[in-house]
Formats: sequence, structure tokens, C-alpha cells
Amino acid sequence: MPSTFFSSSDTIVAIATPPGRGALGVIRLSGPDAHRIAGTLLGRSTPLEPRRATFARIRRSRSIDQVVATFFPGPASYTGQDLVELGAHGSPIVLRQIIDAAVAAGARLAEPGEFTLRAFLNGKIDLVQAEAVADLIDSVTPLQARAAFDQLEGTLTDAISAIDARLFDVIARLEASLDFPDEGYHFVDPGDLVRELDRILADTRALLRRAETGRLIREGLQVVIVGKPNVGKSTLFNTLAGAARAIVTAQPGTTRDLLTETIDLDGLKMTLVDTAGIRETHNEVEREGVLRARRAQDVADARILVLDGSEPLDAEDVAILLNDQNSRDLCVVNKVDVGSAWRAADVPALLGRPVVMMSLRTGEGVDALKPALLQALGVEAPERDPVRVTNARHIGLLTDCIESLARARAAVDMSGGAIPEEFVLDDLHDAREKLEQVRGRRAPDAVLQEIFSRFCIGK
Repeated sequence: MPSTFFSSSDTIVAIATPPGRGALGVIRLSGPDAHRIAGTLLGRSTPLEPRRATFARIRRSRSIDQVVATFFPGPASYTGQDLVELGAHGSPIVLRQIIDAAVAAGARLAEPGEFTLRAFLNGKIDLVQAEAVADLIDSVTPLQARAAFDQLEGTLTDAISAIDARLFDVIARLEASLDFPDEGYHFVDPGDLVRELDRILADTRALLRRAETGRLIREGLQVVIVGKPNVGKSTLFNTLAGAARAIVTAQPGTTRDLLTETIDLDGLKMTLVDTAGIRETHNEVEREGVLRARRAQDVADARILVLDGSEPLDAEDVAILLNDQNSRDLCVVNKVDVGSAWRAADVPALLGRPVVMMSLRTGEGVDALKPALLQALGVEAPERDPVRVTNARHIGLLTDCIESLARARAAVDMSGGAIPEEFVLDDLHDAREKLEQVRGRRAPDAVLQEIFSRFCIGK
């Protein structure tokens, strides 16, 4: 990352719309010379009126395009600086010419995420909201977009700020006690301290209780379908995908390679993987498919184990059930319309696991599949509570915060009422530092560079 990444003294320019052709393309300028450079591009002698869309022409040696220019004076802009947006026609050639003209007039090309970084550095948003911008752009399901927008609106920031304010109050009172050691003043009663720390711990843990669901919403998950040949894996794959993506025939061993499809499961982004039927085979191609199926199981977040309910279970079925049992496994017993050769209650390996009895041929039991899959994943009914932790960075920092708070709470208990302010304060300061890192108040430069480098250019 270049050293200019954190500099806000120059003026940056970038295309803010996705690559490719379109009806419109938007170019952004931000920085102290944004208005001057825009005036040079537009060939205007009069300044742009703030927050008023103005029709004009981009000129260099000749006219390049017709645009709509809008000037947002700082600090009341997205970046907190003077910002100009140029709405042009969406030709990549035209947009490139406008960028070249802006650079010739004194701007430099923006780094990925630099506009949002400037918004963060200028106090327009905190780091949680900045990360939510990227999440909102990358969202592919309505629930992902909802979770990201809630964080952009500041719901998680407000929840963390409320915890931080109470923690700051406790720290201030303990430090006041340290300022008067000879007088023996204590500005917080041990009982009150315990109760307040318990409340702070409870509120912080409440944020994390929904974190696993939140992480799945943000990042999605991979679910692999496994089973013997000809038990209905590919039909199940097509049913969940809502399209005939996998070839389905009566001949066993049709699937030889991994087939993937991304689906929306009640707001969860799920990458579904169809695999080769697991069995012993002398066919070299099929054997490679079985090997890939086993590898896919090792990296999957969850498995759907498909069994043929019309045939007696054999050693291969049992081996599939016992192989690397996952707490998120869902067992699907297919072909119940043909007849039942066994009962799930009589199979020890199925006890305690969610099981769905169905017929993919007739559709019997198919309606129960998605709710059962959500239950197996631990998100039986994804909440739409706006205060949700979705980011792995936030989860790690909040987990560390809770550990520090728990140590402080234990120190108070062990003191027998004689509050050891120094020891308690050390852990409380550590807990507060973690909260501030979530919001970016103490985020190291390396963390900021890593976060914003994942943004698209122009955002």
C-alpha cells in the first residue's frame, strides 16, 4: 500500500460505478482542489452551486461528453471534504478520458476504498460503518443487505458505544479512588462494582450470542451433499438450486466432479456442492470424483447426508454416517414413496441428528427440507434484530473484551471487598481498548490498510 494512502491533502479521482458499459457512469473527485479541477474539466468561469445538479460538458482539447455535475462542499459531504460527482455516459472509453483529464488538471488516482477511508478519518463514520459500506456493496441476499445497512445506520455502533460509556464511568471512578490513596476514599462500592460489571458483561455477551448467525449472514457458508451413488443427491441439488443444474439419470455414478451453485436460503448465502457418489470403484475418473467428494466434506461448513430409505443400509451407508460427524449434519432419507426398508429410530448413527424423510420424486416431505437445514445450521429462524455482529474482526475483539471483563470481575470477587483498583483497572482498560478497536478509535494503521484495501476503487 503506498504511503499516500493516509494522506488527505491531495485531491483524488476515480470511477465510482462498476466496470463495463452502462447507461451512466459516475466519477468522483474529493479533496481541497476538487471544485477547481471540476471547473477546469467543465470549462466554467462561474463556480458550481452547492448541491445543485448542473448540466455541462467535459472539455479538454475538445468536448468529451455531456455530464451532470454536483458539488458537495465539505465538511457536509460523504468524505468530509469538497466532493464533486460527475454523471457521464457509461462508456469505459469516455470515463477513462475524463479520468485522464482530471489527472492532468492535478488530481491523482484514488486507492481502493480511499473515499470511505477519508470519511472515516474525517469523522463522518466509524470503522464499523466503513466496513458496513463494503458489506452492503457485496451483499447478494436481502438479509445480507439488511444487516449491512443496519450497521451503516449505526445500530451496532450505538450498542458498543453504550457499553463503552458505562465502562468508562466505572474506570473513572476507580481511577479517582487511586488519586486519594492516603485518604482511603473509594468512589465505588464493591457491591455496586460487581453489579455494574455483571451488567456490562451481560450486554457484551448478548451482542455475541447472535454473532454466529450474523457471521453466516455476512460470509455465507458451504454445504456439501454426500451419499452413495443413485440415492438422489443430484435431484436434491437441483431441488435446492431451483433449476436442473445437475444431470440426473438412473445410472449410478453420473456425477464425476464437484458441481456448485449459490442459493439464497431465507437470507443466508449458501454455496451448495453436489459430489460424486461415495463407493469403492475401479474406474479411474469416478475414483478421482470420490476423492474430491471426501475433500469437499473436510472444508464444508455443513453436510447433507442422503440415504436411500427403500434399500437396507449397508457398510458404505454407515461409513458415510460415521465419517467426521459434524454437528451441522442433516440427514435426508429419500425414496420413502417406494417403501421403507428401515426406520431412522433403529439406526444408532442417526440418533440425535436432524432427519428429513422425503420423496424427491413425488415431492413428499420436501417442504420440511429448508427449515430442517436452517435448524441443523443453528439458525432455525434468522432473526432480523438490527443489532447484529457479523464481522469476524468484531467477534474476535468482543470475545477478548469479555475475557478482560471476566478477569476484572474475578479480581473483585477474590479481593473479599477490598477493591484492588490497580489490578481491576488494568483489565478494564484492556477491555475498553478492544471496544475502541472495533469502532476504529485505536485501530493500527496495518488494520486500516487491510480493511480498506478490500474495497473497490471509487468507494
